[in-house]
Amino acid sequence: MASNSSLLLLLLAVACFISPAISQTCSTQNILSADRTPFENCLDLPVLDSYLHYTYNATNSSLSVAFVATPSRSNGWVAWAINPTTRGMFGSQAFLAYSPRAGARPEVNTYNISSYNLSRGRLSFDFWNLRAEAMAGNRIVIRTSVKVPAGAESVNQVWQIGGNVTSGRPGVHPFNAANLASTAVLRFTVSDAPSSAPGSAPGSAQGPTTPEQAGGPGNAGSMTASVNFGILVMLATIFMF
Repeated sequence: MASNSSLLLLLLAVACFISPAISQTCSTQNILSADRTPFENCLDLPVLDSYLHYTYNATNSSLSVAFVATPSRSNGWVAWAINPTTRGMFGSQAFLAYSPRAGARPEVNTYNISSYNLSRGRLSFDFWNLRAEAMAGNRIVIRTSVKVPAGAESVNQVWQIGGNVTSGRPGVHPFNAANLASTAVLRFTVSDAPSSAPGSAPGSAQGPTTPEQAGGPGNAGSMTASVNFGILVMLATIFMF
């Protein structure tokens, strides 16, 4: 009986270690808004090891964001965008950042994405407080506030991790499955439906969102938690008899 009790205690200890692993990574990043207050929401985006912190202000129809991602190489780029018309890449209004040299502060510029040939351009909506910062672990943070349509409840977001930047000109991003799935609907409030689900590649059909794809604030890892807890309960029951 003592042996069974010891095993049960061991299983409970394992559960304590599992719980932090299934919590949202973004909630541990300590990213603050321009007025030095925490963002209201954050998301572990479903692909490309990227994160979004955001606050929606209904008073002036604006969205303040901080996008966090790690370039694939030292001279690579990261980007976050809004697409006003569709879920795909083309038509995206992007904020793209990279470090011009090792140890330098990241630069960020705007790009109106109309082709794979990335060129700087003006965006179709107003924005302010745009800047980029370096973060531990070679990550880059893109911060800005953008004007969104009055009364809107969501926008189409696109994020990306690209290739080399040569003489200030970003190269084309890889065409891996994750790079082609980095689109989602971003809903402004937690009370709405889950905020982020992987999008389809540009031009392909968009399937329905499944519970596994859902990534709204606060629900990341919930399915994993249920499975892990269920396994622990099953094992505990076995060892009790």
